[in-house]
Amino acid sequence: MVDLLCKMSSTLRSSPCLSLLLKSRTIAHQLKTSPNTASLPLDRRRHISAYGYAQAKALVYPKHGSPADILNLHTHSISPPHSNLITLRTLAAPLNPADINQVQGTYPTAPPFTQELGTAQPSAVPGNEACFEVLSAGSACKSVGKGDWVIPRRTGLGTWRTHLQVAEDKVMKVNKDGLKAEQVATVSVNPVTAYRMLKDFTPLKEGDWFIQNGANSGVGRAAVQLGKMWGLKSICVVRKREGAEGEALYKEMQELGATVVVNDEEIMEKGFGERVKEWTNGGRESLNLALNCVGGDAGMALAKTLEAGGTMVTYGAMSKSPLRVGAGMLIFKDLRFVGFWVSKWGDRFPDEKEKTVDEVLSLIRDARFKDVPMVEVPWSYETKREELLDAVQGTLKGFRKGKGIFKFGDT
Repeated sequence: MVDLLCKMSSTLRSSPCLSLLLKSRTIAHQLKTSPNTASLPLDRRRHISAYGYAQAKALVYPKHGSPADILNLHTHSISPPHSNLITLRTLAAPLNPADINQVQGTYPTAPPFTQELGTAQPSAVPGNEACFEVLSAGSACKSVGKGDWVIPRRTGLGTWRTHLQVAEDKVMKVNKDGLKAEQVATVSVNPVTAYRMLKDFTPLKEGDWFIQNGANSGVGRAAVQLGKMWGLKSICVVRKREGAEGEALYKEMQELGATVVVNDEEIMEKGFGERVKEWTNGGRESLNLALNCVGGDAGMALAKTLEAGGTMVTYGAMSKSPLRVGAGMLIFKDLRFVGFWVSKWGDRFPDEKEKTVDEVLSLIRDARFKDVPMVEVPWSYETKREELLDAVQGTLKGFRKGKGIFKFGDT
C-alpha cells in the first residue's frame, strides 16, 4: 500500500495539469502581493489570468429607463480569443447624450439585449465611441495585433466596459503615434459630423459663410476649426451667459476661428438680418449653409439668414421642438431642409468614415485641431457603480465644464 501511494504521488507531481495549477497559484500570489501591478508585463496584470481569461466589468441595463435606476456594474470573464476574435482593453470612452438616449429608449437605434456576458437576464451595454487596445488576437486575425489601437467600425458596440471580445471586422485600426487615447476615443462622432456637413451638402468656396447654433458643442467647435482651415467664415450662436463667463466663451470661440459670435437671444431680435447683411459685405458674400442642432424657433432663426437656394442641415434637436417651415422659405427662397445622422452615414459608408477619421486624427497629431474640453471620469478595477452613475447623470446637465469621458486605469 505504501509503495502504491508513493507511486501515485510521483505521478501527480509530474502531471501537466497539476504543474499548471501550481504555476497559476504562484502567479496569482505574485499578483496579489505585488505593490505595483502596472509594472508587470501586459499579460500578467490583473485583467489577464494565468489561463488567458480577461476579468472584465461592464455597465449593463436589462430594460430602457432612467440610467440611475437601471444601470448595473456587472463582472464577468472573457475567454482567450480564437479564429478572427480579438480581446480588447478599453482605454477611454466618452459619454455622449445619444448614449444616454439609448439607455432611455428614446434613440432610433440601440445595442442588442443578450446574455452573452452571463447576466441574469438579457442586457445591453451602452456607449458607441471608445479607444481600445488589443490585448490578444486569434490566429486568423490579419489586420490588427497585440498593442494596436482600434475604434468601433459601427455604432452599437457597447463601449462602457473595461474589456470586450469582438470579431476583427467590428473595429478599425488607427495610427496611435502622437495621440492620446481620449483624442482617438472622441474622433468618430463630433469631428466627423462637422467635417461631412461642411463638405457634403452645398458647395462652399474660400470666403463663403456658414451659420450654426450650439457653436460651443463638440460639433460646433469642430466646424469652426475646420471652416477656418478651409477659408470659411462663420457666425456662431451660443447660449447666453452673463458676465465673465460669457466673455470667456466669446473669446474662446474667436480663438478657435469663429468670425462672429452671438448669443441665442440676439439671433431672435428683429434687426438680426440687417446685422448679418453688414457682416457679409452687404450680402455680397455668400451665406448658404446653416448647421442646426437646436430646432424649434431657434433653428428657424438660422434659416431666415440664408440666401436664396441655401441649405439648412439639422443634426440635433436639443429644444425638442419642431421646425415650422414657412411656405415662403420654400417657394420664394427655395431653401433646402435636410438632416444628417453620422451613425447612419458611417454605417453606409465605412470606408469614407475611415478616411475622414484618419484625416481628422492627422490634424490633431499636427496640433492643427484642438480637443473639446473634457472632464475625465477615472475607472479602475475598484471603481464603484455609484461613481460611474454620477458621471452618467452629469451628462444630462446643462453648462457642463466639458465632455465627460471614462478614462480607464488599472482594470
